[in-house]
Amino acid sequence: MKIKLLIVVTLTLAFAIRANAQLQYPPETKNAALRYWIAFSEMKDLPADKPTQELLEKTLSAQALWDEKKIAPILDANTFAIDIMQRATKMPDCDWGLEYKQGTNASIAYAPRALALSRLNTLEGMRQLAGGNTQSATDTWLAGVRFSQDLAHGGSLIFALMAKNALLPNLRTLTLASANGQLTVAERQQVTAAIRALPADAFDWSAAWELETVTLDHFLHELQSASDPRGLYQQAMGSTAPEKGLPPTAQEIHDFEAYMRAVQSALKESPEKSNVSLEGLEVKRTALPEVELQMIPNPQKSNQARIDIAKTRSELLQALAKSPAKSSGN
Repeated sequence: MKIKLLIVVTLTLAFAIRANAQLQYPPETKNAALRYWIAFSEMKDLPADKPTQELLEKTLSAQALWDEKKIAPILDANTFAIDIMQRATKMPDCDWGLEYKQGTNASIAYAPRALALSRLNTLEGMRQLAGGNTQSATDTWLAGVRFSQDLAHGGSLIFALMAKNALLPNLRTLTLASANGQLTVAERQQVTAAIRALPADAFDWSAAWELETVTLDHFLHELQSASDPRGLYQQAMGSTAPEKGLPPTAQEIHDFEAYMRAVQSALKESPEKSNVSLEGLEVKRTALPEVELQMIPNPQKSNQARIDIAKTRSELLQALAKSPAKSSGN
């Protein structure tokens, strides 16, 4: 009898454990990009009329006062997408799944929606600040900072430039809120820790330039072996091919690679030192054939983006250190 009872108890426990196991959720993804994709799909199209677009632009740049009546409905329509994005910024990894081997044909169709969602998130922080909820505003803007980091992760130069455009509005709104004494001591400490953890220029610009180099180098080799290099060039670049330089020679590709590696090395330096190094590389750049010159991004504009970020980051840290803090009881 005791043995039968023991068997019944054991089986009951086994079924109970199995039943509980069946009720568990599967492991969630650790890849933020998958959640960002969901957020993009949940976004509603922004109003296309010029007055609304101008209002959003001026509000983001602090050239217009917060207009709850006109902007709140836009944010309300996108609350679900914004919330998904903010939760995703807390995930440990971000892999956009880019098809690097497709070179210039790799799709980056999500980029416009990524930037639009970033701007909505910044505006949401402004609404929270206008409503007196400074902690929510702080968390929202810092989520925007983390999103910019993910946007640049593993991408070429265009992603770093997009990430810069996503990052700066968050830094500037945080600077303004701090300078106006709207953040509490705890909030200022939270922001200071997050911003100090960023590199001075925020992203790995040298790695982004390296990926740009690999992509363009692959394309040059395709042009070298193509049966119709002019047609391939025009299809990929969307512009008329130069009269000379197609297909590129082995020496021309070698010179291109040497120049691009030199720029990559220069971008590892501080933005100020990079300026000097890039000026010294102008002779090598201008000596390249027109085919390569039309493909290569402007390295000095890229470095100027680094300077803009470093300056804005420094201004925020100064504001956090110098401006009076809001009383936590307010």
